[in-house]
Amino acid sequence: MDFIRTIRESGLLLLQGLQVTVIISLISIFFGTIIGFFTSLLSISQSKILRFISGVYVWTIRGTPMIVQAFIVYFGFPQLAQLVNPSFRIGAEVAGVITLSLNAGAYLAEIFRGGICAVNKGQVEAARSLGLSSTRTMIRVVLPQAIKIAIPSMVNQFIITVKDTSILSVIGLADLVNKAKVYVGKSYQFFATYILVAVYYLVIISILMIISKHVEKRFNYEKKDYR
Repeated sequence: MDFIRTIRESGLLLLQGLQVTVIISLISIFFGTIIGFFTSLLSISQSKILRFISGVYVWTIRGTPMIVQAFIVYFGFPQLAQLVNPSFRIGAEVAGVITLSLNAGAYLAEIFRGGICAVNKGQVEAARSLGLSSTRTMIRVVLPQAIKIAIPSMVNQFIITVKDTSILSVIGLADLVNKAKVYVGKSYQFFATYILVAVYYLVIISILMIISKHVEKRFNYEKKDYR
């Protein structure tokens, strides 16, 4: 349990893993937000088919463990694609981004949908009575308020996404946990190494929590105004 030795010997290795964790998280949050936003629009669409597609996607992702999703993306899809193109391969980084993006997108879709449904229907009716089309009403009236309502929950989901990167070490993603496993395999410094990994995650998550608190204060609103 030599912390000094662990910090000295594993410092560079763990920082490399931390860099991968942060980059994968940021990319996945970006794509997950886009997926979640458009999925939420499908869920409130007039089309039963679009609502069905949205519902099946959210139900499937939320109803299955992310580790299983990672195995399907990394091992399953390439095996299926190799029936057409035997040389098809997918890297752990790409598989990780796809898995995290799809997973975060499903939860963000429900967050966005909740924000949209929380907007006072009277404001929608007022906008329509003033001659705004349904599309313009959505863009100018509903979405600005819905996003403000959803932001605190969105930040919480971003925090979950960052922590979920640790699961992707099972498919060989060279993230923080993976690098820690490599060092532990050489040094057998289990306790000190994983305590150090926990500290790294605490720093990242603490920064996001501070941002979350700031955002909540910045976009503070009275719930009764949106009923």
